[in-house]
Amino acid sequence: MSGGNFVYLTRERLIEIEKELQEMKTNGRKQMAAKIAEARAHGDLSENAEYDAAKEEQGLFELKISKIEDILSRARVIDTSKMSADEVHLLSKVKIKNLKSKKIVEYLLVSPEEADFQEGKISVTSPVGQGLMGAKVGAKVQVKAPAGLMEFEIMEIN
Repeated sequence: MSGGNFVYLTRERLIEIEKELQEMKTNGRKQMAAKIAEARAHGDLSENAEYDAAKEEQGLFELKISKIEDILSRARVIDTSKMSADEVHLLSKVKIKNLKSKKIVEYLLVSPEEADFQEGKISVTSPVGQGLMGAKVGAKVQVKAPAGLMEFEIMEIN
């Protein structure tokens, strides 16, 4: 299942993922088993839609566990204190200005597994993330996004 490519995470995020996996393997599996047992108690399994649904849910749950285990097997903890603060890299917090709309936004560049646009976390593999990587404060970058060509100015890097 492993894609071979590393997943870069902060120490905090790695701990969160490990806790989530542990919770799923203990309490989550117990809850799945209880659902299946309850559905099984409803009679003939050949005509028991609730049992079929519970088994399918269990399969999806186990797939999610496998995906998390794969991420953890490829995880590398990143130490931002050893990275240059004058150019954009993984885990940089970047304030950028859209030169067309004049809108200023702030993003944290993260690995694809951590990306959450609602929280302002964009993937370094996204079009905007790729366009910003390696740029310095004051630089103007052009990004080819699904919405078309966008141009940003880098205001600040933290």
